[in-house]
Formats: sequence, C-alpha cells, structure tokens
Amino acid sequence: MALLKTAVFILVAALAYKYYRVQNIDKVAVLEGVPDEVYDYVIIGGGSAGSVVAARLSEDTESKVLLLEAGGHYAESENFHIPLFWTVSQQTEYDWQFYTETQTKSLLGLKDKRGIWPRGKVLGGTSILNAMQYTRGSPFDYNEWAAAGNEGWSYKDVLPYFLKAEDIQIPELETSNYHSKGGPLAVSHGYLTQLTDVFLRAGLELGYNVTDYNGEDQEGFSIVQKMTRNGVRSSTSLEYLGRANGRDNLHISLKSFATKIQITNKCAEGVFYIKDGIKRYVKAGKEIILSAGTINSPQLLMLSGVGPKKHLDQMNIPLAVNLPVGENLQDHQMLLMSSDINKPFSVTIDVVTSWWTRLKYYMFGDGPLSISGLDGSAFLHLDKTKRGKTFPDIQMVFFNQLPRDNIVNFNDDLEEQLLEKDGNKHGFTTVICSTRPKSKGRITLRSKDPFDYPKIDAGYLTDKADVETFLGGIRIWEKLTETKAFQELGVSINKMEKKVCSAYEFRSDEYWECMVRHVAVTQYHPSGTCKMGTVNNPTAVVDPELRVKGIKGLRVVDASVFPNVTSGNLNAPVIMVAEKAADLIRGKDTVKKFRQNLPNLRKL
Repeated sequence: MALLKTAVFILVAALAYKYYRVQNIDKVAVLEGVPDEVYDYVIIGGGSAGSVVAARLSEDTESKVLLLEAGGHYAESENFHIPLFWTVSQQTEYDWQFYTETQTKSLLGLKDKRGIWPRGKVLGGTSILNAMQYTRGSPFDYNEWAAAGNEGWSYKDVLPYFLKAEDIQIPELETSNYHSKGGPLAVSHGYLTQLTDVFLRAGLELGYNVTDYNGEDQEGFSIVQKMTRNGVRSSTSLEYLGRANGRDNLHISLKSFATKIQITNKCAEGVFYIKDGIKRYVKAGKEIILSAGTINSPQLLMLSGVGPKKHLDQMNIPLAVNLPVGENLQDHQMLLMSSDINKPFSVTIDVVTSWWTRLKYYMFGDGPLSISGLDGSAFLHLDKTKRGKTFPDIQMVFFNQLPRDNIVNFNDDLEEQLLEKDGNKHGFTTVICSTRPKSKGRITLRSKDPFDYPKIDAGYLTDKADVETFLGGIRIWEKLTETKAFQELGVSINKMEKKVCSAYEFRSDEYWECMVRHVAVTQYHPSGTCKMGTVNNPTAVVDPELRVKGIKGLRVVDASVFPNVTSGNLNAPVIMVAEKAADLIRGKDTVKKFRQNLPNLRKL
C-alpha cells in the first residue's frame, strides 16, 4: 500500500510539473491587431535569423521594429519544445511543405523523384523543426569566405558572434576559450544512451581523436552538442524573443504573409503583406531586413523585381536590378545506414511511451524525450594528409534508433526495404553526409503569384565528385562496423544489402553509387541563393554588409547569403550571421570582450 501511495504521489507530481512546464514556456507577446503604418525597421520572417535580428535591433529603445511572420506562435503546440518530437510538426501547417522538382541523378528512390524540404512556418522558423545539433562549421569555411573578398567574415571575425550567442551547459567545456556562458542560446549534451560510448570507442579504434568539434579541431568523434536547455528546445523565438518580451518598441505580427517589397528608384520603401485576408502595406523608415530563408527570400526578391533579367522578363515582372538571385543553391545530402544491435541500448517505441520516460522528462527535463535522437557526430577527412589544412569531407551523425517513419518521401519499395516496421527492434542509424558538395541547384519562380511555391531544383549529384566523396565516407563506415566496439553489439554490414541495387555486386563501388543516388536525401541545410560577395562579383546578390547590391535600404539575413555552405549543420551559423548583421545595421561592436581572448586561439 505504501508503495502504491508513493507511485500515485510521483505520478501526480509529474503531471503537475508537466502542467507547470507547459504554462511557463515564455510566451512572447504579439500584436492582437494590425501593425502601425511606419516603422524604422521591418523584418520579414520570424525564423532562426529574423527572431535574432528583431531582438537585437529592439535593444535600441529609440528604434521601432516590426517583425512579420507568416506562421503562428510557437506556444501553439507542446511538441515544438520536446526535442524527441522534432519530426512531428513536419508536413503540418507549421511547415511550408516544400518539395523539390523531379531529379534525374538523385532522389531516384523517392516518390516522383522529389524530395521533401521541411522549413518552419512558425515563430522561430526552422529552429522549431530541426534536430537541434549545434555545429559552427570549420574555421576553413569562414576563412574561405574572407579570401573571396568578404571582408569581416573570417573565422577570427565570426567566432566572437558565436560566443556572444552561446550559453554553454556542458561543464567540461565551460572553461574553454571556444565557448562562453550567458548568451541566449543554450548548448548542452543532454541525455545520452549507452550507444554514445560505443561510437566514441569505435572512433578511437580507427585512430581518430575524441574532440570538441566546435573547438580547436573539428575533426574527430564527439558527443553531439545540442541546442536544448533543461530538456526544452532552445529555439531562437523562445530564447531571443523571450528576452525581448514586453519591449514597447518591438511589434510581432503573426499570420502576416509578405507578398512584395516596394522598390522605387532603387530604394526599398515598404512591404506589402496579407493579414486576416486583407492586403496591407507597411513603410520602413530606415531598412527592410529580409530573413525569409533560402527558399522564400529569393522568391520574394524576384517577385519584387530583384533577380535575373531573363527570368523576370519571362515572368513579366518589371526589373528593379539584375542580380543572380536563386542561383548557387547548395545543400548537404545524407545517406541513412542502419545497423541492428544485440543489446537494448536504443530508443524504441516502448522506451518513448513508457511512464518512466515521461516521468523523467516532466519531473527533471531528462531522459529520451529530452534529446532529438542524436548521440554522436564525427567530422572526417578522406585524405589524412589534409588534416589541419582544410575542412573535413564527411560528417557522420549517429542516431540511437532505427529509421521508422517515412519523413523523406521514399517510394513504396524503398519504404518497405529501408524502414523498420517493428518499432521495438534495437539498432542505430549512421547518417553519412558530404560537408562541401560541389553540385549546385537553383530557385526559380513558378509564376508571379506569391502563393505559388517556387521551383526548387536541388541539383543533387550533378557533379560526380560528390558521389566519390560519399563512397569515401561509406568505406570509413564499413571499417567502423568491423571495430571491436561495434562487433560487441553484433553489428553487421549485411543489413544494407537491399534489392533496390541488387543489379550490382554488394559493397562494390557501383552498388554504393546506386544506393547514394536512390537513397541520399536532404540534410535540411539549403543555402546560398542570395550569395554574399564583393560589389564587383557578378555571382553575388548581397555585399559583405548583407546589403542587396544596387538597392538602398534592403538587406538579406539568413542562410541564403552563404557564399558556400558550411561544414555541418547550419542553424548555429545562421544565428551567428544574424548576430553580426544586427551589429552591422546598428553600427555597433557588441563583441569586443569576446574578441580580446582570440589571440590565444590557434588556426585564426
């Protein structure tokens, strides 16, 4: 009886705490009515970048800031904040639900050979839908940006902004000069399964170091650093706008769909948008900041007359300035390699739905629900002689479960072959990704109607070098499966022998190329469609201060400005770009204290 009373008490306490957690997720106040007619700054898009820019610009009390977000509030669903449920909101009203055009050299195993590209349509944007891995990229990525003429974007220039944004929650990294405390964005390890140690030991067996991939050396095996705080997703809307909540000079207008930027005499004057079914207009006294993302930003620019002249002529859109908007589309692809194991180490359906798992989460913010399924990550060079000289070629991410849900649009045959029907089968998934693909795609308008989604030609694997990079990563994965650490779990490579590529000898280059072309899908990292570059660079859309070339009063601040995609997950770099953009717009240097420690760091 005493035991039963104790159990009932714990259950009631857990439910009470669950109610407390849900009710006390900081709900950012938004406009109940219609925005004013004029603001100093109008920001289009309240996502990963826009939320940051809005929060920072509104720190200046004399500035009046409007944030237009096409979606709803992040408080509308508890699932947004529970890390393990990161895929639940995809393909819902909170996702733009983009699809690529039919591909000819990739996505061959998907329905109609079209890939799903989830993008957040909610306050917080894709920082509400992603898997929360915190990855800054390689120092060589940013030094390459600077070497191409983008002054102020070297690793030494951008590292202070990463530090400003960060609130490190990992005790062993709190004293590192590569990390900092006190910023809005929480970075933690969170809950770890027993598979984590297995991954690290396997890497050590192959001669790699266990490292902090956001520290001195990106290469090696690591525990995944996650953007979570006490088991809650650390989205930019929750963390940045939460800090700005209550500022009279910041207005946030939801369900406000921007349709066109008004450009007169090469000056951006205001934004047309639709709210409550009515077409409206807001004027910007100083600047318009376009933070709608890699797909929506180029679409809105082209609808506003900024883009390739030939294409806009075809769409019968008057030209404001001729720029290569929509070109240079880059995205990481990932190949899912699953492995069965003989020990109950993974996160199965029974684990997820157990009362103990729920209790741990709602009482302590811990356990399987507090993570996105990521345990380990590795960044690796295919040519070991290039270590320390350039960015890694491959990223591996280790998921502590087998793939179960068809969130990527596999056709019926591949769904049958690749996904596990038994949600309680133990295993893990190794995701192999190419960090710096050479293949490029483009975004073009489908029509001049802003409600018609643009055409997304991903251009995957059009450069054969990307296939070769994948093959190199697969060969490393094969060696990993043979390590003592993996063999102790009964890992066999034979699970990846699938009939879709049975025309080729299993494990031959031809077999693996077939798998890559059929199975490799987006890693959710599109970038580059409003490329940053020097004023005289004909391939650039914005200058190094993110100003649209040839247009006064208009900047782009999101992943679309990346000259080249960074090595790894993009959310942290997007936040860094937004932090730096806010300083550029305000004419301030807010990272001086972080910059003072940089001379002691290597590889700058």
